[in-house]
Amino acid sequence: MALSEVYWDHQIPIPKLAPVQAKVTVALVALLCFMNSYDGEFVFDDSEAIVNNKDLKPATPLNNIWSNDFWGSNLSSNSSHKSYRPLTVLTFRLNYLLAGGLHPVGFHVLNIILHAVISALMIDVFAILIGGLSYDEKGSILNHAPKTSLLAALLFAAHPVHTESVAGVVGRADLLCALFFQLSFLTYCKAFNRGSDRDDSFSVRWVVVSLLLCAAAMLCKEQGITVLGVNAAFDVLLICNVNVYELSQRLLLRKNPLNVSAILRTGLPTRLALMGLGGLSMLYARWRIMGTGPPAFTEVDNPASFAENIFLRIVNYNYYYSLNAWLLLCPWWSCFDWSMGCVPLIKSATDWRMAWLLLLWCVLIGLISQALCSQDSQRRRTLTLGLVLLVVPFLPACNIFFRVGFVIAERVLYLSSAGYCLLLAYSMGHCCCRWSNCRKPLCVSLLALLCVYVARCALRSHQWRSEKSLFTSALSVCPLNAKVHYNVGKNLADRGNATAAIAYYREAVRLHPTYVHAMNNLGNILKERNELIEAEQLLSKAVSIQPDFAAAWMNLGIVQNSLQKFEEAEQSYWNAIRFRKKYPDCYYNLGRLYADLNRHIDALNAWRNATVLKPDHSLAWNNMVILLDNTGNLGQAELIGREALRLLPNDHTIMFSLANVLGKLQKYKESEGFFLHALRINPNSASCHGNLAVLYHRWGKLELAKKHYELSLKLDPEAPGTRDNYNMLRRKLDHLKHPTP
Repeated sequence: MALSEVYWDHQIPIPKLAPVQAKVTVALVALLCFMNSYDGEFVFDDSEAIVNNKDLKPATPLNNIWSNDFWGSNLSSNSSHKSYRPLTVLTFRLNYLLAGGLHPVGFHVLNIILHAVISALMIDVFAILIGGLSYDEKGSILNHAPKTSLLAALLFAAHPVHTESVAGVVGRADLLCALFFQLSFLTYCKAFNRGSDRDDSFSVRWVVVSLLLCAAAMLCKEQGITVLGVNAAFDVLLICNVNVYELSQRLLLRKNPLNVSAILRTGLPTRLALMGLGGLSMLYARWRIMGTGPPAFTEVDNPASFAENIFLRIVNYNYYYSLNAWLLLCPWWSCFDWSMGCVPLIKSATDWRMAWLLLLWCVLIGLISQALCSQDSQRRRTLTLGLVLLVVPFLPACNIFFRVGFVIAERVLYLSSAGYCLLLAYSMGHCCCRWSNCRKPLCVSLLALLCVYVARCALRSHQWRSEKSLFTSALSVCPLNAKVHYNVGKNLADRGNATAAIAYYREAVRLHPTYVHAMNNLGNILKERNELIEAEQLLSKAVSIQPDFAAAWMNLGIVQNSLQKFEEAEQSYWNAIRFRKKYPDCYYNLGRLYADLNRHIDALNAWRNATVLKPDHSLAWNNMVILLDNTGNLGQAELIGREALRLLPNDHTIMFSLANVLGKLQKYKESEGFFLHALRINPNSASCHGNLAVLYHRWGKLELAKKHYELSLKLDPEAPGTRDNYNMLRRKLDHLKHPTP
């Protein structure tokens, strides 16, 4: 297990630091790279995973975390992505509780700290993988490759591909998974500490603890289970010191039969059996939790997996691998989303991009041959374990075992980048050892690389601070990506720039003619601009492409209602409700349609359904009160208004409507109280001042009426009826002051 000093380590042109100094240095570099993202907003996927996720709210039962997916949907739902990460959601909930709400600073700060801790711990992981496993008298790991492990950890801390995991809050899943991945590996190494309680070869207790930490990693993100593969490779190659090349030669050529008894004495079969049993148990539990089977992804999410034949699928999968490798080598070309045309499919063997596949496999075959066949045992072991750490954590994202829901996702490279950094650090040591007279240029190159990494991290994490900068930055990287244009348009629309948003939505639809979400949003903007004909055409096309798109059906109903196509609008609303049973906004709009058609009972029923599904639906409550008021059902209007205010005690619109009802019922004092309460909340409401003035006018408090008429007219000189009422009051006051003899 223990190995001699790594011969190339002293050649690496960086200072040799004490263990604590090395970890502090790496942590500081990690903080330096990403600290400018600490006060960023919630961006992109954060909206669904955090802002709109009810599982973060204290009012939601804590048990829901264990039955819902990462995005807050029930795992049994067919629409669930089946991403089961309850420990990650638990940390989000803790952030929410500590901050007293959705304040992004706390979320970002914890992400940055986690990355710093993981980067520092990487020194121990790299030290074991490069220099072997040995302990001092105190049980601490001895580092036989202090410079190489420090360099690899520095490269890991500053690698720009980590920006999405650190600066995007949903990257917390990758960070926590990596942390428990490391702890599982280091705990597995503890099983071979000669100072521990154990049997003749290893401690079963520490192996079991390692499995528990693996389960924790898996509860943070599914990728965590791959630590078992790394542990197994470490055990075979380093603990048992198996030469894979010689072993394969013995098995294939049947020369020098395998010494089975020697392998049994090491305890390797027992440990592999324990890990295999633990891994299968975790996979079985995960499958049971998913409930309805794997998630269903569309061609938009992962077009290669829908290619017409297996040859094209394999070719395009390998092209994706080469792009992931390029992101590790040259992380300048970064994008928040790589779907929807960002990476066009290879459809022919003559496509020039086939060269990237050949280059990738030439490099991999060269590395594998060196890892297996080199006469240098240290090189062989370092290359093999580096490749294991590079490849094994990436396996869940490679489309081999199951279809994944993305083309490229920079987050999934967080753990794999550790293997790349180990190989890069080894390459630097090998070059310094082989070309010792070029150490100065190599040192300058290494320093320049680290500086470029840090600068790129700072720039990229700054882009992740807001959706505007994040989405805009992607336009130059993936100009053919319809989702990029869609997100830029959505961000512009949210900020009130509808004209610019229209152009981006149109481009998204042009690039992807069946992009129903872009059609829906574009139709909504056109509806607001009263361009109803085109809005109806877009929304009709959206629901014809995706008939179960409930939001588009509802918006189509709103447009048809505006076009006075009442029967078609009613049918569209009911289609929306058919595809989304619990749709309070649709019931609200259906109620408005019925009110326009004077179907008052139907309108009240629709609004009541809206409030049952969403008790804080202010507009539905208010419309019920107003409709009952207008139809003379004042007693029922009063009951509905009071019920609404019990649920929404600070809603000034409902207070206003209830005050009007109470005034008509001659409950002047109570009506006055609600009007005044509403004005304390919204003091610039001209209509509230005007109606309070009418109340005082009826009540005989003429000076107060005069005061509020004047305030109303000051806020809105064109308020209907207020000027006439004010003039009538003035005549009455003049008459009282100067009575007719």
